[in-house]
Parts: sequence; structure tokens; C-alpha cells
Amino acid sequence: MSIKEQVIAIIAEQAVLDPQDVTMNCTLEDLGIDSMGIVESIFAIEEAFDVTVPFNANQPDASDFDISTVASIVAGVERLKAEQD
Repeated sequence: MSIKEQVIAIIAEQAVLDPQDVTMNCTLEDLGIDSMGIVESIFAIEEAFDVTVPFNANQPDASDFDISTVASIVAGVERLKAEQD
């Protein structure tokens, strides 16, 4: 399973949707994920990929990790994984 597929699966689970209903252009808000769901999604991503996401729920705009769309989250995880190598 690719990073993209895993991230979509995690987000779909949080949104209680089928993964095929989650597109790269969706925002978490589009999918009905609230701020608590965002935090849970970040934790699930960190656990699944063994990374630390630089995200502060109290200051989401101050983060280097863009959570504005599914695509930006996938790109952020790919970047974090690349930095591990």
C-alpha cells in the first residue's frame, strides 16, 4: 500500500467514509472531520508511518505541515518519510 493509499485510508476512517469517497482535493472540513478528528488523524498518521508530524493543534497555521487538503497531507507525509532515509 502506498503512502497516498494509507493516508486516504486513515482519513476515510476518521470521516467514516469509504476510501474511494476521499479525493486528493478534499479538505478535512469537506469530509466532516472536526478539530478533534484532525488531531486523531495526525496521531494515526504518526503511528502508521513512524513519523513525528510537526503540527500544533493550538496553532495549526504556524506548522510546517499543511493539512489544508488530502493532497497536502500526503505530500507532507512523503516529505517526512524521505527525511528519515
